[in-house]
Amino acid sequence: MYEISVVVGKYTNKEGQEKSRYLKIGSVIDTKNGPMLKMDCTPNVEGGWNGWAYMNPPREEDKSDKPRRNREQNDFDTPF
Repeated sequence: MYEISVVVGKYTNKEGQEKSRYLKIGSVIDTKNGPMLKMDCTPNVEGGWNGWAYMNPPREEDKSDKPRRNREQNDFDTPF
């Protein structure tokens, strides 16, 4: 249903614009008893995590059955 992500930092793109860096920390899935939150990790944010997270529809790359590259951990994980 949704992927859960948090802002974990900032970076400057090649055009010189400051952008937010996001980390997917979990998913909301639909179960027979209603929506359920599955947390995959707890964000480690400088200064501490404020508890706020974004709920967004899954990106197209996350809807496939292929393992996807986890950009933060440099390993592979399998989508739900």
